[in-house]
Parts: sequence; structure tokens; C-alpha cells
Amino acid sequence: MSKRTITVIPGDGIGPSIIDSAIQILEKAGCDFEYEFADAGLAALDKYGELLPQKTLDLIEKNRITLKGPLTTPVGEGFTSINVTLRKKFGLYANVRPVHSIKGTQARYNNIDIITVRENTEGMYSGYGQKVSDDGLTAEATSVITRQGAEHITTFAYELARKEKRKKVTIVHKANIMKSTSGLFLKTAREIAQRYPDITTEEMIVDATCMKLVMNPENFDVIVTTNLFGDILSDLCAGLVGGLGMAPGANIGKNTAIFEAVHGSAPDIAGKNLANPTSVILASVQMLEYLGMADKAAKIRNAVLAVIADGDRTTRDLGGSHGTTDFTQAVLERL
Repeated sequence: MSKRTITVIPGDGIGPSIIDSAIQILEKAGCDFEYEFADAGLAALDKYGELLPQKTLDLIEKNRITLKGPLTTPVGEGFTSINVTLRKKFGLYANVRPVHSIKGTQARYNNIDIITVRENTEGMYSGYGQKVSDDGLTAEATSVITRQGAEHITTFAYELARKEKRKKVTIVHKANIMKSTSGLFLKTAREIAQRYPDITTEEMIVDATCMKLVMNPENFDVIVTTNLFGDILSDLCAGLVGGLGMAPGANIGKNTAIFEAVHGSAPDIAGKNLANPTSVILASVQMLEYLGMADKAAKIRNAVLAVIADGDRTTRDLGGSHGTTDFTQAVLERL
């Protein structure tokens, strides 16, 4: 049987070092993948004069599964977000961000287990129709929501809830004010929800959701929402379990998926052996689950949780004094 080939985008800043950690751990767990490396972000801009070279797009398309470090999109006009481009190009309509309380982190809560399912290609976040008037005094952008997009993401969320034996899906919207776009999303989501009588459905306006996530986060299970709201809420959820360093992300389409660290490239600590690789390691766990390798996924997750709970060789953001390599070594030893 031929080995599964994974496209790897090491990314910018701390990306290459944390991706290296994840690959060492996948190897140690006996995953036996082939890896094909590709450039994107500032690394690609330096090498090829563009943020997302065709060669990289071709590799993502060929292998269908990609593990990706954080990328930097330069701030300013003329640069489109690389992540938004990838999502649109490969139809990665579902963004899945699970957060779990992890013993040993300095988080405020110890009972969090929430999955945010975010529509990934439509709505205000997609950057559609952005323009600024010639005098620079007026700016506008267009939010487009389609019935098909709302159906896809809501169905995905309920199917995931059923597969993971979850009990509740919260549909998050702003249909009271944004009656057209959020209204269509909510109306469609309600229709889909009726097909899943085994799962409790609740509806919540996005501002109330933010408040309740801070006050009573244990009441949430699976959240499904539109692109911009999902972007904001998933970061809030990461804050409940210790920050973005604890939160992985998956971008899933019909036949292509990209798994990533959701934090930034942290250029200020790049090359200093300080970064916490947990986010991208947990993203590789999501990747294994997607590939039907649940046993290896569980093995890696348990090793990471044990190292963090132990606290002997954790990184500074976890209250420890160790670096990326020590943390990685500790996980390898657990495996």
C-alpha cells in the first residue's frame, strides 16, 4: 500500500519550528506519511515574488490534505488575505475550531468543551465588494449569504454533532437587525435543524452569545454561525482555554482539507526556541481524525495533555520556562 502524502506549508515566523515539532510527533506515533513541502506567505514572497505561488496551489490540489503553519499577509493595499484566498480557491466552506479545557494551563475555566463551526467562504469576512471613495471619506463592503452556503455549514455542524455524540447545537446570528443576510442564514438553519430531532437546537443573537460564553461557557456544545461572527467567537472560545496557542483549526471542503495553527506567526519570538507548538500539534490530531486514524490521534492528544498537566517542560505561555524543543521532546517521550 502506498504511503499517504501530505502537503506541508511551514509558514512564517515561528511556523517552521512548530511544524517541525508536529511532524516529529506524527512520525513517532507511527503515522508513516510522505511530506511535500510548499511555500506561502512572506517566505514565498521572498523566494517567488508572490504570497501564494502556483506551485503551492498545485501541491494542495494534488495531495488534498495540507498541514499549515501560521502565515503573514503584509498589511496594506494590494495584499489579499492568504487564508481567505485558500478557502475560496478550494471551496473550504467549513472552519472547525474545537476547544477543550486542558489541565495545567492558566485558563480561568476547567470545564470547557466547545466546537465552533464557522461558514468559511461567504458573508462580510469574505472581503467581497470592498471599495473606498476617491476622496477617502466613505468605505463600503458587501455581505453575501446564500441559501446553499447556509445549508452546507448547518448540515456539517449537525452531522459533526451527531458523529461526536454531542447533545446541542447553538445557531448564532444577528437576524433581528441584519434581516436579509443573517435572516436567510437563520431561516435556513432552522429548516436543517428539523432534520435532526435527536439534537437540541437553540438560537442566540451574537452579542448575547459573547456575554454568555464569558459567564456560563459550560452551557455551550456546538456553535454554528456565519463567517465574521465565527471568526470572533472562535477566538473568544480559545481565550476560555488559555489562548490561541491551545486552539487548532480545520478548513474542510468537499474533497480538500487544510489543518492549521490558528495563531499568528509571532515574528518577535521566531528563531528563539520559545514557541508553544500545541496548536499545530492539535491541528495534526484533527487531520488524523479526518483521515480515520482515530487511535493515533488519541495517542498524540493524550501525550500532549499529559505533558501540559505535568508542567515540567512547558513553554512560557503555559507558566513554564522551557522552549519548543524541550516541550516536543517531552511529548515524544510520552509517546
